[in-house]
Amino acid sequence: MLSLAVLNGPNLNLIGTREPHIYGEQSLQDYLQSLPAQFPNVSFSFYQSNVEGELINFLHDSQGKVDGIILNAGAYSHTSIALADAITAINIPVIEVHISHVFAREDFRKTSFIASKCIGSISGLGLNGYELAIRYFLTR
Repeated sequence: MLSLAVLNGPNLNLIGTREPHIYGEQSLQDYLQSLPAQFPNVSFSFYQSNVEGELINFLHDSQGKVDGIILNAGAYSHTSIALADAITAINIPVIEVHISHVFAREDFRKTSFIASKCIGSISGLGLNGYELAIRYFLTR
């Protein structure tokens, strides 16, 4: 069975109420809870934190436990060299996911410190980006 971690960064716990014109009205928690039924051959672990160090600790602790990580680092994608270093330090493939189309937003969102450390990036496809990442890992 494929084992995947879905890791979400700052403010993503507010999806569903935060800027619904950008992020939609479904809560991230409700969406993520629907994934195991859609992908019964995948074992999931889910984690969200607004604290950069906790995200780094989760990445470190995932070594030897999961086959892949789907990471929506939120704003830390554009600011955190430490997260980029953590991705480099672990031997786990990571896919970067963004719910919004970051390249159609503010200029600072067009730079991702983590993108080059990931095997791929998905941006702008809403919550469906998580499913696409899962499907990639299933066919990899």
